[in-house]
Amino acid sequence: MLKAILFDMDGVIVDTEPLHSKAYRMMFNAFNIEVSTEMYESFTGQSTINICKKLCDRFNLSNSPEELVNKKRNSFADLFHNDPSLQLIDGVLELIKNYYDNGLVLILASSASMHTINNVFNRFELNQYFKAKISGADLKASKPHPEIFEKAAKLAGAECSECVVIEDSTNGIKAAKAANIFCIGYDSKNSKNQDYTLADKVISDYSAVTYEKIKAIL
Repeated sequence: MLKAILFDMDGVIVDTEPLHSKAYRMMFNAFNIEVSTEMYESFTGQSTINICKKLCDRFNLSNSPEELVNKKRNSFADLFHNDPSLQLIDGVLELIKNYYDNGLVLILASSASMHTINNVFNRFELNQYFKAKISGADLKASKPHPEIFEKAAKLAGAECSECVVIEDSTNGIKAAKAANIFCIGYDSKNSKNQDYTLADKVISDYSAVTYEKIKAIL
């Protein structure tokens, strides 16, 4: 029985990935490091602090990971409030309302910081639909570890077998499957070179996974 939907945020609910990319590039430039496109894409779905720890190790930086995090988050905050391109993903608000109106519990399970999550939810008035929000930045392990989705299922008051995850990244899909949760892979135009082969269903249009349609699959 389907009880809960566990949403990722970046690339799934809101189109923040271009802003994150700009903010990361601003941070890379500030610390004089050259990060290849391949390396950057491998970070998708991981928390900022874990990414910055890897960068400090990879480039032998004397700066702390926290310094990199602060630079990136300050750059993102400026972009968030001033870049007019930030919008919800097409069709996601209708999908959220569809699930909510059919009695499903909605949980946000994102690697973004809680500050960023709250900014997005306040800007687009999403709090009314979600029972809880989890930031991977506050957890011990980052995606692809299943911790975030296991906690999300508990917050929903559901077994993992009664949940569905919607993700757009390789690491997020791996985390969902490691938690033994049915995973919908959203093939986002903003998440380049991600691997959706482990997803139980891959979509590019949210109308394909309305409550009525997803209930028939499970």
